[in-house]
Amino acid sequence: MSETSQLPSEPLNEPLNEPPIETPSEPLAIPNPSLVVLVGVTGSGKSTFARRHFLPTQVLSSDFCRGLVADDENDQSATADAFDVLNFIAARRLTAGRLTVVDATNVQRTSRARLVELARAHDVLPVAIVLDVPESVCVARNAERPDRAFGAHVVRRQHGELRRSLRGLAREGFRRVHVLRSEAEIAAATIEYTPLLNDRRELTGPFDVIGDVHGCRDELEALLIRLGYRLRRDDEGRAVGGTHPEGRRVIFLGDLVDRGPDTPGVLRLAMGMVAAGEAFAVPGNHENKLVRALRGRQVRIGHGLAESLAQLGRETPEFRTEVERFCDGLVSHLVLDGGRLVVAHAGLKEAYQGRASGRVRSFALYGDTTGESDEYGLPVRYPWARDYRGKAMVLYGHTPVPEPRWENNTLCLDTGCVFGGRLTALRYPERELVSVPAAREYFEPRRPLAEDPAEHPAEQPAERPAEGPATRPEEAPASVGDGAVDPPAAGASGARDTGPATLVIDTGASGDSTTGPTARPDTLHVNDVLGRRFVETRHGGRVRIEESNALAALEVMSRFAVDPRWLVYLPPTMSPPPTTTLPGLLEHPVEAFEAYRADGVEDLLCEQKHMGSRAVVVVCRDAATARGRFGAPDGVTGAVYTRTGRPFLAPDLTEALLARLRAAMTTSGLWDELAAGWAVFDGEIMPWSAKAHALIRRQYAATGAAARAALPVAVDALARAVGRGVDVADLLERTRGRAANADAFTAAYQPYCWPVDGLAGLRFAPFMLLAAGGAPPTSHAGPAAGVGTRAGDGQTATTYLDRDNLWHLAVADRLAAADPDLLATTARIRVDPADPKSVAAGTRWWEELTAAGGEGMVVKPFAGLARGRRGLALAGVKVRGREYLRIIYGADYTEAVHLDRLRERGLGRKRSLAFREYALGLEALERTAAGEPLWRVHECVFAVLALESEPVDPRL
Repeated sequence: MSETSQLPSEPLNEPLNEPPIETPSEPLAIPNPSLVVLVGVTGSGKSTFARRHFLPTQVLSSDFCRGLVADDENDQSATADAFDVLNFIAARRLTAGRLTVVDATNVQRTSRARLVELARAHDVLPVAIVLDVPESVCVARNAERPDRAFGAHVVRRQHGELRRSLRGLAREGFRRVHVLRSEAEIAAATIEYTPLLNDRRELTGPFDVIGDVHGCRDELEALLIRLGYRLRRDDEGRAVGGTHPEGRRVIFLGDLVDRGPDTPGVLRLAMGMVAAGEAFAVPGNHENKLVRALRGRQVRIGHGLAESLAQLGRETPEFRTEVERFCDGLVSHLVLDGGRLVVAHAGLKEAYQGRASGRVRSFALYGDTTGESDEYGLPVRYPWARDYRGKAMVLYGHTPVPEPRWENNTLCLDTGCVFGGRLTALRYPERELVSVPAAREYFEPRRPLAEDPAEHPAEQPAERPAEGPATRPEEAPASVGDGAVDPPAAGASGARDTGPATLVIDTGASGDSTTGPTARPDTLHVNDVLGRRFVETRHGGRVRIEESNALAALEVMSRFAVDPRWLVYLPPTMSPPPTTTLPGLLEHPVEAFEAYRADGVEDLLCEQKHMGSRAVVVVCRDAATARGRFGAPDGVTGAVYTRTGRPFLAPDLTEALLARLRAAMTTSGLWDELAAGWAVFDGEIMPWSAKAHALIRRQYAATGAAARAALPVAVDALARAVGRGVDVADLLERTRGRAANADAFTAAYQPYCWPVDGLAGLRFAPFMLLAAGGAPPTSHAGPAAGVGTRAGDGQTATTYLDRDNLWHLAVADRLAAADPDLLATTARIRVDPADPKSVAAGTRWWEELTAAGGEGMVVKPFAGLARGRRGLALAGVKVRGREYLRIIYGADYTEAVHLDRLRERGLGRKRSLAFREYALGLEALERTAAGEPLWRVHECVFAVLALESEPVDPRL
């Protein structure tokens, strides 16, 4: 019959029992992910079994690997090299969290030990499937295969090794052992993939995640009531459960016990809610120690354990048994909401999320330490959250903090209730904090709670176990997870950001890394942006960034860009419309209108294209907001930067412009209307000469002056030659045309140049209000009792990407009315591309603009963030005037020979670049608005700058 063994779920730290025998009709439970090791002598049918039950890509065959390295699957001399290949591929698959099957004999303990160690190194569970086929069957099968030129003695030896191994597979470290003892059992076997117990991705919430309670029952009940739960009580009036009218459920982050006045009451309520499906819980280090104490293990009575044992001693033996079973059965961490949320007592770095091993459980319970101690004699915790780059939000407790502060999409919710602080919950997915104050200080901390945890990042954990390895239920409903690794000396950091810091690009090099306990949370790591990378965007899918482009962007970003904390957005390039065939023209509005109409966008807004320089302006309402939200130093209240992230103006002029814009927002009422403390605008700063003065002087003015000096002389000489009868009439006409073109070239750029003295003469034309956010909290005292606050207020914001473009221009009009000397309006006209009269009106408007010396217009979807038949529509298409294009393509571009050549220009790469940069810009703004960490925003901004290095004709 088939046999299945697994590690027992209890008693804790006891020797393994003999594998239980199960009915052969039960499927073989395979945790996913895991490392499945097939065990059987040659000829037992392992490869056939693997082909039938697993995907070909999941199976790594030692025979196949021998063929890879030696061109002969039976070349035993290549075995060592073959297993090097096999182990390498297996390691890569396990790193990615993919189920992996090893098809080899694996009858020797040493061979299996290497595979068990491989599984542990990647924090997955090793599983053995043993095909214990009679020796005679294997001999007969090998005899039928001409490539198996070895005698029965080989099978006999392997079979003996297998028989000696069977009873010890669990002790070797295999977390499940399935033994199939006949050909019939092998043929009838079925596989059932079982998720790890920590994999609860199907649960999407909403949740109320509660930090360390530590026996504070009164505060827990008050918090649950404040959150809207209706408590159930037993006949003695004790709270034993709680339901929420909206179906919300609680998640307890561990450390329910010790130090506080009523550990049994807290446990009774939490256990009742978990049993009723009203809550979930993960274990804390204090529960871990309590279980060992209740089982009579030798533990040091300290850190509040004495209070728990005394309180539980007044309860019934049945209740204590229930408490022991409940605490022992908790899973180290939970992955929820499709992988978007992870909860663990001490936090969990990305590599451990959804994995099962002893070190995963150890990290979840205790975190990590640097090996140092602070002045209180407490371990200095390694600030894992500062290096966190995972996509999942991680909520944790363990280290008491005066108030919760977001750090790289992680949040510590232990606000020290038992130490006289608060009991805090986060409403998920709303990211709203709700807390209640402690009635009093129940337990005196070794480090004062009010001190900054970044300076003193540790509170002594409960005593760590010393008896030996612990086993816990991690991988599947009938199994025990997490292995035999002693917990570290302390837990994970809950340290919050303590304010502005000098930004560096950290390579993580040994000895110079800023990623240790003193690392700043706003440090940018070079590994976040270098190499070939893919950036996921909500509106444009995955955007690829080549390594060479990233290197070019790094040069600009590290040497010339503004402080990255201001770089919340870089605007995309714009593509011209399809080339027109109209005589004498390269671009025309009709092609732009038709392109949008073909994509299903049938409501357009045409905006005057200002001939200036693109600028992004981040303005704060006051210095406190600039300091609190962006970490700005004194005297800095915002930033004005170019589309490549460089400062646009000198610092004093920047502040002068920001002061004027800030005043205009006050006068227009926008600050109050938006309830904003900061805002981001996209616009144009004029004149063009303000930023491009050197370019105009060296290139455009010099070219025009040289042409206007030389060509009239040439015309005069040719005219005299014609008068003498020389046949140069054609050359004379061409030269006269070139002289006229030179005059037109000079006239084309002159309207965009005028003198500027400070802000006098400078104009800013905002055409989009991209985002705005509230001011950060002015104190760190925490919210009033029971008041809900947005977690990370001042970090989260609102984007206005979904507002139509007319709304954005109306905002600009209000600002221009408040300060008409500095702020300019943008003329516009609405066009229906399906209406010939509307198209004609839009075309006439463009002709009038360009005839008056204007650059042209930008055609945009009226809806702003619009989607066409092929997905996200381009943000805008620029339609430039005939004379303006002389600046771009040269004075003589209108000559037929040049115009015909230019009409062959390819626009596909430019349109692709514009689309990708647009998607990245939207993603950066949305990440900013969501309060995501700096590195996540910077990933998108850096990618836009990197794309600018792509080989696309800059004249387009």
